[in-house]
Amino acid sequence: MADWQDYLTRDPQICGGELCAKGTRVLVTVILDSLAEGSTAKEILASYPSLRPEHIQASLAYAAELAHEERLLPLMAS
Repeated sequence: MADWQDYLTRDPQICGGELCAKGTRVLVTVILDSLAEGSTAKEILASYPSLRPEHIQASLAYAAELAHEERLLPLMAS
């Protein structure tokens, strides 16, 4: 998979600057929430016709990168 930055973008003029799938108005958080709720990539693509499979993979790569950074800034212990 190419760098997630090739498929995701942040533009203040689109969706208030939230991270979106490039060329769409679909937020990365929407993609990740859908996956977390059990939707398949096929179901997400059917719900958002402007998405491509690469957008979903890039969203997962972005989430994985955030998880790796979490090791540098651990969550507060409960």
